[in-house]
Order: sequence, then structure tokens, then C-alpha cells
Amino acid sequence: MTIRLYDTNARQVRDFTPLRPGCVSIYLCGATVQAAPHIGHIRSGLNFDIMQRWFRYRGYDVTFVRNVTDIDDKIIAKSALQGRPWWAIGYENERAFNDGYDALGCQPPTYEPRATGHVPEMIEMMQGLIERGHAYVADGNVYFDVRSYEDYLELSNQELDNLRQPSGEGETGKRDQRDFAMWKATKPGEPSWDTPWGRGRPGWHLECSAMAHKYLGSAFDIHGGGIDLIFPHHENEIAQAKAYGDEFARYWVHNAWVTMSGEKMSKSLDNSVLVSDMVQRWRPIVLRYYLGTPHYRSMIEYSEEALREAEAAFARIEGFVQRVQEKTGKVVEPAAEVPPAFAEAMDDDLGVPQALAVVHTTVRQGNSALTADDKESAVARLAEVRAMLGVLGLDPLDPHWTGADRGDDLHGVVDSLVRLVLEQRQSARSRKDYATADAIRDQLVQAGLEIEDTPTGSRWTLH
Repeated sequence: MTIRLYDTNARQVRDFTPLRPGCVSIYLCGATVQAAPHIGHIRSGLNFDIMQRWFRYRGYDVTFVRNVTDIDDKIIAKSALQGRPWWAIGYENERAFNDGYDALGCQPPTYEPRATGHVPEMIEMMQGLIERGHAYVADGNVYFDVRSYEDYLELSNQELDNLRQPSGEGETGKRDQRDFAMWKATKPGEPSWDTPWGRGRPGWHLECSAMAHKYLGSAFDIHGGGIDLIFPHHENEIAQAKAYGDEFARYWVHNAWVTMSGEKMSKSLDNSVLVSDMVQRWRPIVLRYYLGTPHYRSMIEYSEEALREAEAAFARIEGFVQRVQEKTGKVVEPAAEVPPAFAEAMDDDLGVPQALAVVHTTVRQGNSALTADDKESAVARLAEVRAMLGVLGLDPLDPHWTGADRGDDLHGVVDSLVRLVLEQRQSARSRKDYATADAIRDQLVQAGLEIEDTPTGSRWTLH
């Protein structure tokens, strides 16, 4: 068994060999909390949630760090615009991100550090870089000297002579316009922290280099994030960390975007779809299926039609699970192991689409067994399906989706109430009062339920 991952730096799929046998360390660039998350933001969290689930299934002890950037230019600009403290905006949106991750069934990270909580680590790293001749101070800013690090731009495969480094307001005193700010001198009205070079605030890139070093050490296995972070963010992280003396990340894994009309989903383009809105219109487990089942390196073009297709596809899986439960009258536990074809797909660069094909094939086999009244085979197939869905975070019987892990099994409460109404409908049908029976059904449908009449009685699911 060897897990293989596409390494952006190597530009090829590589066998995964951990630094420490049986352990895997992952650093994911998390939220910049200047606004509530859209589904493009949450896709990254979902992709790496599936990654850590698969590593755990394969027996690895996973340390997963996902940071929060709670101070940056956009947060400060919104603070000035709204007349609210920068930290209030950041905390509000950080909670919105965590609500989104939780709604879609993402397991929590091992650590979730905030940038503003790690200024001492940033100062220590800057001091080391200045001493080594890789950084310099100018007008209260601290810049990284990109020419001092000979492998700069290796990740993004650019030429330094053709580079245009994004720069911000107030970044004065640069020796070379391609140098980037690690620390920004304070400006009136902005938050700031004390340093040996005067008051100021962190640069975006420095935060992650310092936090990865603190929580994962000088070398770790996997660094992840969206493809839009390859340059400048990840390129600059590498330069800082390696110039400081760290080996840093050994594999670079990047997920693709969610797009709308071919454009990256973005607040600035006014084409984003907020997670908080989507979970009101679609069941969260269906939204997870939609965002989590394409290959992580493939673009997802957002459309209502694609979501409806995802809903229908998941309904076929869920319907099989329910039918076996009803036929056998018992809860079928997940199998100890997933089918070999599923494992082979997941080992090959997290091939979720191919793995999902195995799920649907197994569902079809299980439905055929039910038709033939072969309960034993149907139960065996359901056990396999639950094991595979568990890896993907899509098992409808998992406590997260039933509500049992929240201490208030709302699904059970709703089920009892709906069954009471269905009994009234069945009573109306028995006395041939079809008008009343149809009216009850219509009311349930309007409430967001789908009613299916079966030989063993009526069954309900959420739309």
C-alpha cells in the first residue's frame, strides 16, 4: 500500500513517504477572515478533510494544522469602512467559517492558530533572517531580499527578471521592488505590535512560515492550499522558511477553484455564493457531495443544475441505505475494510471520482440483491457502502448527519412527528378519503419532504 500525491513543486505524482513512519503532518492555509465564506473557500477545507480521513483510514497518526489569518489589509479596510474594531470583524467571520466547516462535516484540525497570537515567533524568524543577510529593515518595514535566496520561484516556475511582485501601500524603502514585506510599519489608526524595529503588523506570508515552524517543526510532510496561493503566498513562505534554515514542506498539494461563468468565485468579482445561504437551500450532506466528490485538482463550475444532479446521485445512495435498513430491521455497521478498487483509487492521488464509481457500483449490486430477496448480500454491500462513505464523510447514518453527536437527535424527533402525520394520511386512504390524503401529502412536500409509498409503508426524506 503506497499513497501517491501530486506534488506541485515536482510537477508530478509522487509516492508519499512520511518523515516519521506511521505519522503525517499537514499544514493548510486556512481562512483570511475579512468576510463570510463562500463555497469556494469551504471546498479547500473539504478536500483536505477527505485527505486526513484517508490517511487515518490507512493507519496514520495525523497532525493537521489549519491557520486563521485574522489581520490583513482587507480586514483593516473593512474596519475603517464599517466603524467596527478589526478584531470584531475577524472573529465574526472566523465563526462563520467554522460554522461552514462543521455544517459540511469537516473534522476539526489538531491545531487552529491565529496569526495575531504568534507575533513573538514572527519576530524571532525575522531576526534570524536579518542576521543571515536574507532580510533588511527600511522605514520601519522588514523586507525579504528575494535575490538572496537562489531557489526563489521554484514552486511557481517563474523567472525573477520577469516578476512583478504585488506590493501594498506604505511599502517604502525597498532595495528591489520584487522584495516582499514580512512586517509592515504602523500607520495611524491601524493595529500594531512592538518589535525591535518599531511598531507594526505582520505581513501575510510571514504568518504561515512562523506558525508552521511552531506547530510542525523545521520539517513537515504536506503543505496545502488553493492554486491561487502558489504565488506569491506559498512561494514567499518557502523563501522565508528555507532561508531561515527550515527544510519546510516536503510535498505541496493544491486544490482547484469553484468557478462561476468561468471565473474564480470571489467577493471582489461579486460572483460568490455564501455557505450560509447554500445550507438553507440544500441539505448540507448534498452540498458536501457536490463539493467533495470531484477530483481536488479539477475546477468545479457552479450551477444549480449540477447541484440537482448531485442531489439525485446522493439520493440513490441514501435510498439504498434506507431500503436495506427497512428490509432487515437492523442497523448495518460499516465493514472493517473498504473494497480494494476503492482503496486503489484513493491511494492514487485521492481519486475520489473513481472511488465514488465503486460506491455507485456497490449500491447497484445491493439493489439487485434486494430485488432478489438476498438479504445477506444486500447487508454485505451496505456494510461496504458505509465504510466507503465514512471515508468521504458522506455516511447518512453517521451521528453528525443524524444529529446524535449534538446530544439532541433532531432526526428522531422529526421522524416521529412525520410518521404521526403519515399515519393520519394512511387512515384517510383506508377510508377512501383521497382528497384528505392528497392534501396531507401536499403539505408535507411543501414543508420540504419527499414521500415515497412502498409495500412496507410510506417513507420520507428531505428534499
